[in-house]
Amino acid sequence: MRFVIVGAGRVGIRTARVLQESGHDVVLIEQDEGAAERARTAGFEVIEGDGAIETILDEADLDAADALGALTGDLNDNFVACMIGKEHGCRTVMRIDEDYREEIYRRYASDVDEVIYPERLGAIAAKNALLGGNIRAVADIAQNLQLVEFIITESSPMHGYTLSELELPANAKLMAHGKGESALTIPNPDETLELGDHLVILADFDTLADVRSIVVGESGRATALGGA
Repeated sequence: MRFVIVGAGRVGIRTARVLQESGHDVVLIEQDEGAAERARTAGFEVIEGDGAIETILDEADLDAADALGALTGDLNDNFVACMIGKEHGCRTVMRIDEDYREEIYRRYASDVDEVIYPERLGAIAAKNALLGGNIRAVADIAQNLQLVEFIITESSPMHGYTLSELELPANAKLMAHGKGESALTIPNPDETLELGDHLVILADFDTLADVRSIVVGESGRATALGGA
């Protein structure tokens, strides 16, 4: 997937890094020359300019992007960037700092796909907000391992099959299973996977795409969960 992140400060860089480490394409937009140069030095594609200006965002090819994360410290710039992203069909995630006022949240929340408080949630949660849908990264276990939670939907290939019939790649392991809203438990091979069931799988980054295809299908996406 391809993501555009407006803001190459601490929040933007950390989020870009966890996305890139998961194999996604990321482009950063930053108007501060020093911050832009630090992002380039860290190995990121960077467009230098104001992410609240449409001509600058156009350089990031929004039509090819899956989502836009407006993660600067400026609420108004973040909102404008998200509205432009919406016009190009992007999922939009907007940063609001912890000291937000409730009336500001109510004003903006209905216009974007998700509002996040990164100081409280961390980079993994920001990544999940950008991904959206029925998969969520629970934690990055090591440089090449991620713990991921999948939710069974009507279109999931495993819907109606038992856990014993789940055949995962060699570098992936089922760790837990939960029925609907119930707590996760140790997997029972005889359990049938039903709508809303949760599967927690430990997988190598290189096999995540295969795991996603097996469990939820090619259209499976990710949803937010608090992380480190």
